[in-house]
Amino acid sequence: MKQVSYFHPALRIIHWLMAAAIVAMLFIGVAMVATVSSLHSLLVAIHKPLGVMILVLVFVRLWLRFYTATPVLPSSIPAWQRGIAHLSHWVLYALMLIQPLIGWAMLSAAGYPVSLGGGVILPAILPVDNDWYAILRPLHTAVALVLFLTVMMHLAAALFHALVLRDGVFESMSGSRRR
Repeated sequence: MKQVSYFHPALRIIHWLMAAAIVAMLFIGVAMVATVSSLHSLLVAIHKPLGVMILVLVFVRLWLRFYTATPVLPSSIPAWQRGIAHLSHWVLYALMLIQPLIGWAMLSAAGYPVSLGGGVILPAILPVDNDWYAILRPLHTAVALVLFLTVMMHLAAALFHALVLRDGVFESMSGSRRR
C-alpha cells in the first residue's frame, strides 16, 4: 500500500462523527439512568438508534481502515509508544463494537425491542432471560466506563501530539496541512 500523510477523507469524517456520537451517547446514557422524569423516554428513544448507528459505523470504519492506506507514526516516537498507540486503537475499536452489541443483547434479554423509529424494530439477539439481563446490565455500564476512560486517554494523547509534540499525528486525522 502506498504511503500517505493523512487518513482517507471518509475515515476522517467517520472518526469525527463517531467521536461526537460516542460522547453524546455516554452523556445520554448517564442522564438516562439518572432520571425518572419524562425525559427518560426521549433519552431512550435517542440512545437506541444512536447505538445502532455507532455499531454500523464501526463496521464501515473497520472496512475503510483495512482497505485504505494509513499514515505511519513519526520515527521520533519510540517503538514502545507506537505499540501502545496501535494497541489503544484496537481497544477502542473493540469497545465501540462490543458496547452496542451488549446493549442490544441486554434489551433483548429484558424483552425490550430495539426500535429505530419509523416502525423499524431490530430482531432480538437473545431470548428473554432475567439471568442474562442481570449479567448484561452491569456489564453495559462497566464497558461504558472503560470506553469513556479510553476515549479520554485517546483525547489526551491527541492533544499532546497537537499542542506539545506538534509532530503531525493530530493533523493526519484532522486533515489540516501542518504535517
